[in-house]
Order: sequence, then structure tokens, then C-alpha cells
Amino acid sequence: MGDGTVVGFPGRSGRGGTSRVAVIGAGLSGLACAERLAGRGLDVTVFDKGRAAGGRMATRRADAGGGAGSPRFDHGAQYFTARDPRFRSRVDDWVARGAAACWTGRIVRIGEGGGIEESPGERFVGTPGMTAPARLLAESVTPRSGVRVAEVVPGDGGWQLRDEAGRDLGSYGRVAVAVPSPQAVPLLAEAPDLAAAAADAIMAGCWSVLVRFPRPLGLAYDGAFVGASPLSWIARDSSKPGRDAGGGETWVLHGSPEWSQRHIEDDQAEVIARLTAAFRELAGIGPVQAGYLAAHRWRFSIPLRGLEQECLYDPERGLGACGDWCLGGRVEGAFLSGLALANRILADGTPV
Repeated sequence: MGDGTVVGFPGRSGRGGTSRVAVIGAGLSGLACAERLAGRGLDVTVFDKGRAAGGRMATRRADAGGGAGSPRFDHGAQYFTARDPRFRSRVDDWVARGAAACWTGRIVRIGEGGGIEESPGERFVGTPGMTAPARLLAESVTPRSGVRVAEVVPGDGGWQLRDEAGRDLGSYGRVAVAVPSPQAVPLLAEAPDLAAAAADAIMAGCWSVLVRFPRPLGLAYDGAFVGASPLSWIARDSSKPGRDAGGGETWVLHGSPEWSQRHIEDDQAEVIARLTAAFRELAGIGPVQAGYLAAHRWRFSIPLRGLEQECLYDPERGLGACGDWCLGGRVEGAFLSGLALANRILADGTPV
């Protein structure tokens, strides 16, 4: 089956059309799936509840206007690795196109007693923010943003999608669900075996606190995995390529999965106070006045228990799911899971 071949799906006819595919979710997994399918000639529609593509590959400006001098914070995914050749080739393309770069900052592990160990390895980031690779992927599929799909039910020609208000979003021959596992379960309700499998993947939330300091803190590392603390990760975002903190420093602080789950409903101000206090204690810094403080709550962020399989797919129903909760919990895993589901959908057809 060569590139450009349009795939028809046996037994799928009517209003949905044999080659119409809906992808629910415009994070990296959904975009990788959609791009692959669109590249093979299928009619793909991507729905996403957010305002922009990327999911947890997210970047926020320090001011609402987002001016050129406004510091950026990667408040979701912090970096990505590229071990699989399929993903590595894509990362190399992103680097060549200026959408990614190698982050050469010093990364360490800080233990319970404050001991520091090196954590070497090749790490990449999107440039000028983590959203850049997702934006490239989205160019080929143009997601419908601000649309929350609430139902996937049998309909003419396959599946009918509806939003929260019950409005019809169209009929499709195949549906790929690319959202966090707890959100995927109700969308897979018409395939109880898939829904049960998705429910087995446990995801924890994560509080992310964004801090800008007016002057450098003088810490000897740029990122750290943290043990025995309310924090699990801290990063000097201004050390990443393409970031400018205007002479100061920007830091992203991630609450640990355990701490974040216990405090997932807490007020943002309380979360900021607790995690910045933990950071100051960990880093041994005095009462430096922060120039910017914000917090973001990811309800479903880190797969505590994944499925250890590439994706879920039922060829009889034409329904499947993908995401980092299927394959390893990393950016690379999300991409490869979306690619795997696209290949399953492509294999579930015959050339016409």
C-alpha cells in the first residue's frame, strides 16, 4: 500500500463514508495518528476541547498579550527523548525546520538527603516553546478547536459524534480516541472491552507552578528530578533554547503525583505557596521576590500504570484509542501510539 492510496473499509457505507475518520484529541498522539491517515488519503477530522493543538506539550506566556519580550513557560511536558528510529527521524526533521532543539542544560537527581547525582542523556525541547512540534503536525489536519466530543454512538455509516449540547458533529467510518485514559473510557462505551482496558490505565494529576525571578538564582543545575518532596521535577526554563527571561530566570515546578493528587482540588494560591516554599527549601535560596507567579492544574498528566501496548483497536467496530498511557508515558510513547493506531486503521481496509 503506497503513499497516497485511499483506503476503503468493507462494510462501512452510507452517510459516514468509508474513508471518513474522526480523531478525538489534538495532543501529540492524536496529531500523529491524524497526520498519518491524512497522508494516506483519508478524510480526517480532528476535534479538540482546547484552544490550540498540543495537549500537554504546552507553552504559556507570562502575560496575556504574549508580546515578543514575554517569557515562556513549558508548563506541561518538559522535554522529550528520541530512542525509536521512527520518532528520531521525525525529531531530526523538527530540528531541521527550527521547531525543536537539543537542550544541553545540566540535569541532576536530588535525593532525600540533598545529595546530587548527574542524570545525563540527550533531551530535546520544542522551540521557541513545546507547542512548536504539535503545530507542525497540525498543519496537515487543521483541528477543530474548542469542541468537546461527549458521545460516540452507532450511526449511519459507522459512528456518530455529538458534543456536550447534543449537537451532531458528523458521521465517520472510523474513530480514534486520543485523550487521557479516564476521559477515553466514556467515549469507548460502545466497545466495553476497549473501555475496560482503558480504565486499567491509571493516570495521576499534576500541579505545575510557574515562577519568574528578576535575577539569576545561581543554582548549579538547570533541571532536577526530586525525591522525598512535594516536588518531583524543577526546571530552569530560561536555560532551554529559544527562551528569553529578560535578564532574570524562569522556573517550572511540578508537584509529585502523590502530592498533586492529594491537593488536586486546592486553591491555586495555596498550591503556589506550598510548592514555591518547597523549591526555596530545596534550592537553599532566600526570600527572593518573584516577578511572576502562576499555577496550572493537569487533572490527568502522568500514567502511573500504563497498558504496555501500542494502542487499542477493534477492527469490527472501527473504534480505537491511543495515547502515552498506552505506551510508556513519554512524549515519544504518545507519538508512537498514535502512529500505531493509524497503521491499525490503515490495515483494516482494502485498496480501492
